[in-house]
Amino acid sequence: MSSQAIELVLRRDRVVMVAALVAITGLAWAYVLWLANDMAMGGMDMTGFRMIPAGMGLMMPALVPWQPTEFIFVFVMWVAMMIGMMTPSAAPMVLLYARVGRQAAMQGKPFANSNWFFGGYLLAWVAFALVATLAQWGVQRASLLTPTMESASAIFGSALLIAAGLYQWTPLKHACLRQCQAPLQFIQRHGGFRRDAKGSLGLGIRHGAYCVGCCWALMALLFVGGVMNLMWIAALTIFVLLERVIPAGHMIARVAGGVLIAGGGWLLAAALIYR
Repeated sequence: MSSQAIELVLRRDRVVMVAALVAITGLAWAYVLWLANDMAMGGMDMTGFRMIPAGMGLMMPALVPWQPTEFIFVFVMWVAMMIGMMTPSAAPMVLLYARVGRQAAMQGKPFANSNWFFGGYLLAWVAFALVATLAQWGVQRASLLTPTMESASAIFGSALLIAAGLYQWTPLKHACLRQCQAPLQFIQRHGGFRRDAKGSLGLGIRHGAYCVGCCWALMALLFVGGVMNLMWIAALTIFVLLERVIPAGHMIARVAGGVLIAGGGWLLAAALIYR
């Protein structure tokens, strides 16, 4: 096959892959929008109740323990949010994997389908969603969230801001960020492209784990601005994308860390003064 024909095939595959990633992201965001619209409830007084993110106007008395069904709804909400927020950042890596895999297939040395790699990446974020669900359960039991899942305590909110800001300056944050910023180098450092599905899935899980290590503290800020606050979710999504695709991502992370620490300190001081 001529080089021109190969390039045409690769371009077509790239369009298909981009369309698939856009569709996955769009579906996740559509679900989150549906939940957020349901939880708005037209400004109803929710005193004594909490909303269940099911898209069906479900509520429970605030003091009633979580039921298994509520846990599942909250878990699905977190999974959808993580897919919608993190797929755009993963797109460069997935597209690179698909392109190289297609070239290898044309040379008679096929790699495992890139879907295995992307599936592994998402599995890491599904695991994070489970941890986030457990964290939300604990935070709600401590009465630190409002019925619509926003921080109910200025001290709690300021502590999260300061903790997230400090994490932005840690060596662990920047070690994980380096792994996320350079797709090809990451694959080369961890054994190269895989020919078997299990190896590709494992490589995706490892990449996802580095991304969780890079972004978990930022995701915790959803408890500050509101788990279903669409503007807050969008802002964090854009920030995570900028951190990973802009060469000055490490500097952006440090500047953001300083801003978060300052904002958390101001909020904490105001809370202590006006208690």
